Parts: sequence; structure tokens; C-alpha cells
Amino acid sequence: MKTFITHHLVKGNDLNHHGTLFAGRGAEWFVEAGFVAASNMTCPENTVCLNIHGMVFTRPVPKGTIVRYESKVTYVGRSSMVVYVKVVRADNEQFLLDGFMTFIHVDSEGHSTPHGLVITPSNDEEVELMEKAKNLVKKR
Repeated sequence: MKTFITHHLVKGNDLNHHGTLFAGRGAEWFVEAGFVAASNMTCPENTVCLNIHGMVFTRPVPKGTIVRYESKVTYVGRSSMVVYVKVVRADNEQFLLDGFMTFIHVDSEGHSTPHGLVITPSNDEEVELMEKAKNLVKKR
């Protein structure tokens, strides 16, 4: 499973009324990072976000922090792709949040269509992520 890395600098216009990263901005970046991983497996014009399964911040993120979003497709169905995203501080690897989201492969009319993808976990962590993702899809 290939990991895609994106970074963002938390600037003044990204802050909430407490002076830390606004959750909405963090969610925007979270979905963007997931989209990068999913669309690299197919193509951007055929990839849409269906569901954010969870995104839990573990601590506030102050202005000036560079955050690193690590995303990878962890499970694929007929037309779906479940992406895991983990977010850490770039300077010290401090864990900030993680979660999963489902993307759907669509045709030019916006209807789900098979993508033909197969992924294979290469280590125990990837096997565990695949099982978590598979269970999320079953709950839908």
C-alpha cells in the first residue's frame, strides 16, 4: 500500500476562536489528503468522497505548526476505496488525529462503476488497517 504525504502550515486564517486549528479547516485538509491517495489509484475526475468515518483530534494545533497528512488506500470494494489518514506534527512526529473515509469510483455521469483495483497489505499494520476499513464498510 503506497503512502501519500501532504503538508500544511497552520496560518492565522486557519484558526478558531481559541487560536488553534479550526476543525473545519483540518477536516478540509483531511479529505484532501484522502482524495490524493484515492485518486492516485484511479483518476481525480472519477473519484468522489462518500463518507468520513471518523476524525478525532487528540490535541489542539497552534498557529505556526506544520502538519503532515499520511494517507493510503487500505481497502477496496467493487467501486469503493477506503482511505486511512494519519496526521502528525512534522517537527516532532506528535500524533494529532486519524480516521478513515470512503471514496467511490464513478463514471462521467456520476454513477458508481467498478475500478478493478486490488491491494495487498505488506505488513501487520496494513493488515490491521484493512480489517478496520472492511468493518467500516460492512456497517454502512
